Amino acid sequence: MSSPAEYYASLPPVTKLFGTVCFACTVICQLGILSPYHFAYFPQLVFYHFEIYRLITPLFFLGKFSINFGIRLLMIARYGVQLESGPFNGRTADFLWMMIFGAFSLLVLAAIPPLQSPFLGISLVFMLVYVWSREFPNASVNIYGLVNFKGFYLPWAMLFLDVIFGSPIMQDLLGLVAGHLFYFFTVLHPLSTGKNFLKTPQWVYPFYFLLVK
Repeated sequence: MSSPAEYYASLPPVTKLFGTVCFACTVICQLGILSPYHFAYFPQLVFYHFEIYRLITPLFFLGKFSINFGIRLLMIARYGVQLESGPFNGRTADFLWMMIFGAFSLLVLAAIPPLQSPFLGISLVFMLVYVWSREFPNASVNIYGLVNFKGFYLPWAMLFLDVIFGSPIMQDLLGLVAGHLFYFFTVLHPLSTGKNFLKTPQWVYPFYFLLVK
């Protein structure tokens, strides 16, 4: 059985970076170095006060240490790793582009007044879950040892649980939309038309080479 250090070293690069930064942001907030306000996405502060960092920090904040934080981190460790090591194996740049596209989509969606959400880390995790559900539709999923169902229904099950437990669902919904947009433009639309308008752009590859070095 591998040690925690060996397990961490074995993680694929993009998922490892995403999970590590999410954990680091929570530690920084938990220690009181920065408050959640500094991680929040407020479009008016971005565009009128040029607080450009708010285009990045909300994407990695999963909240303070809690059960929900632990669940989201485990979702990154499971579904992100399975995606990057499975359908995206050997396609790290494409996986990185998926995350970038998802982040951009979430920032645009969350700037619309009815959809505004100050923290988008959970949304980005939910996008991962949605794409995983489309790539592994027949995988067996178990929730709390009580219910078994196919992977295709996982996002909807998670959304239902958040409704039952009274958790905010806007972040989940934004993640669903971002995930579906990516899957539609990279899989469904090319299958029906033969054209892919969302190919990984060349400017992504230098970042990919930095990650895999």
